[in-house]
Amino acid sequence: MESTVFSFFKDRTAKKLKKKHSMLLEQAMQAQRRGDIRMYSKLTAEAEDVFTEFKQASEQRS
Repeated sequence: MESTVFSFFKDRTAKKLKKKHSMLLEQAMQAQRRGDIRMYSKLTAEAEDVFTEFKQASEQRS
């Protein structure tokens, strides 16, 4: 029973991280289009960190 409840929260966490990753990549693309390469680099690096967290959350769920 407990594993079902905790897996639900892990699923929510993974979904939130995936959504945040997509949002950061979208913002990075917009920054790149504006010519703001520093912001693009910052957002891309942050998106990579979030993706790493997402992978870890997905692995723990399995």
